[in-house]
Amino acid sequence: MDTQKLRQRILDLAIRGKLLPQDPNDEPASVLLDRIRAEKERLIAEGKLKRPKAKKSTDKSHYQQFTPPFDIPDSWEWVRLGDVCDVARGGSPRPIKSYLTYRVDGINWIKIGDTEKDGKFINSTKERIIPEGALKSRLVHKGDFLLTNSMSFGRPYILNIDGCIHDGWLVISPIGNVFDKDFLYLLLSSEYAYYQFSEKASGSAVSNLNSDKVAESIFPLPPLETQRIIVRECEKLTSFAQTIDNEKKDLEITIALTKSKILDLAMQGKLVPQDPADEPAADMLRRVNPKAKIITDNPHYTQLPDNWVYLSLSDINTYKSSTVTPANMPEQLFDLYSVPIFSTLTPENIHGGEIGSAKQVINKGDVLLCKINPHLNRVWEIIEDSHNVQIASSEWIVVRSELHHPSFLKWYFNSPEFRALLSSQVSGVGGSLTRAQPAIVKGYLVPVPPMEEQARISKAIEHWFECLDSIISGLSN
Repeated sequence: MDTQKLRQRILDLAIRGKLLPQDPNDEPASVLLDRIRAEKERLIAEGKLKRPKAKKSTDKSHYQQFTPPFDIPDSWEWVRLGDVCDVARGGSPRPIKSYLTYRVDGINWIKIGDTEKDGKFINSTKERIIPEGALKSRLVHKGDFLLTNSMSFGRPYILNIDGCIHDGWLVISPIGNVFDKDFLYLLLSSEYAYYQFSEKASGSAVSNLNSDKVAESIFPLPPLETQRIIVRECEKLTSFAQTIDNEKKDLEITIALTKSKILDLAMQGKLVPQDPADEPAADMLRRVNPKAKIITDNPHYTQLPDNWVYLSLSDINTYKSSTVTPANMPEQLFDLYSVPIFSTLTPENIHGGEIGSAKQVINKGDVLLCKINPHLNRVWEIIEDSHNVQIASSEWIVVRSELHHPSFLKWYFNSPEFRALLSSQVSGVGGSLTRAQPAIVKGYLVPVPPMEEQARISKAIEHWFECLDSIISGLSN
């Protein structure tokens, strides 16, 4: 489940008046607007608020001079934000360094860097300015709303402090008791608000909002008590979404641990039943490589099935280093298996003239084990033939085994036992510089089950992993 879409859907229903039934006993928003107009006139008369240009706030009709974008309940009203809020831009004293101070009695200098990711409030600032700087900026107060007006424009925050803002902010100050502050935050956080701000943003390289454009934005205004009820319902529903997020994270961790356990059981011979009709691995070994030394003392798994054997990687790997210089064949097409494109699990189709260094020649059935940063767990099974020459960069250890299904070998290289061992013996310093050492890796032990059992194990792992991945996929839909 996409909980972000769920949250936005909840907000969308809320601002349309469809989240909960309307109470006919609530004071209509029209009465609220009458009080706000009276309050606005009083503030203008006292010089605390400027009268909007080309508008008369005593003219009730101007509140309706637009086409409503969607239907709202009869007790709600459509308003321009500037008719019920004072909207203004911040100011930046320049050069700002001349006005910064470390004095505790300095004025809070509120920057976008003072916000927290996904935060709702601004609670403190890292910098302060002197009173002379405040004269060239804009004072804002606790309870005001700040809106980013450039770059990631339209992101609202509620102030929990007083201070000054630079010109990268807009301040929205509701007039009188027109909005429940939490409802206004929901309104400004909605996709509807973002759409309006996006439409009104200007600028070529950087989208900008100015105070006039934000003031012209139209929003639904519910009765005040309805606003409070909407907030409570939204908080309740979004808490469910947060619970889903938390449970999703827990489930993802559980699934990762389950996959690890499946691989662990598989490499102990406990994932699928043994078949006495299978050719024992020891017999297969005598046919394929009679000189290989069977390892009977394995420190990790001491009770393996009787028809399994353990060999060193050097004894199972028949790959002989074979390199090619693609630049000598500039028109030849190559399938290049490189570390940067591992996440795609699709080789890069490229002409030899575009490849600057020698590469390893590989074939279908080879398994590539990445040397660089082994903690990232990159294992690549070559599953297709190609008309092109297949090559791999030198950051791969190429493993080719006549004693293994390539898929089984791939799963073993992904197993927790092998990954822990590979990550514990590296060269280099730091996570971005470590490498597995081929001279050490070739001595690592590799289980060799009967060939038929390897096929059954690989099929079972793929089945269970597909089931687990479908659960994760379902959570995202």
